[in-house]
Amino acid sequence: MRLEYFEMIDRVTSLDRNTKRIEVSSTVPMESTVFEGHFPGHPLVPGVLLTETMAQASGYLVLGLMGFTHMPFLMGVDKARFRTFVGPGTVLTVTAQLEHEGSGYAVTKARITAEGKPICDAELRFRIMPFPEGMDGLMRAQAKRIGLLEEAV
Repeated sequence: MRLEYFEMIDRVTSLDRNTKRIEVSSTVPMESTVFEGHFPGHPLVPGVLLTETMAQASGYLVLGLMGFTHMPFLMGVDKARFRTFVGPGTVLTVTAQLEHEGSGYAVTKARITAEGKPICDAELRFRIMPFPEGMDGLMRAQAKRIGLLEEAV
């Protein structure tokens, strides 16, 4: 996890096309400039970055299921619940399940756990559109880095 660059996913651990489910792992860094302000002396991952982590896992799920033909853009977050705090060094497991896809939209349910305990969950809505100029290659490179291309085959 590279908080400053919004690279929230370290590795895709599984992508199941039949159940339309992805599982990814991510480890919160021990040090980050984010922690300098959130909060000095008591570093915590901001909830908005946990939401971004669920959105990225969901986005990679949609990319993998659609064979990288279109790009998912986050359009909405519903029913978000945060249950505990996340500090440096925490190993996160993120799961996302595709609930609906059609008419240019997708809906996922995502969840983050640590050591089997719930951290947060949300329902996420995406607009699915053609890739903007040049973004296809960037997304494929990022997907390769986290192991999505191997899982999507």
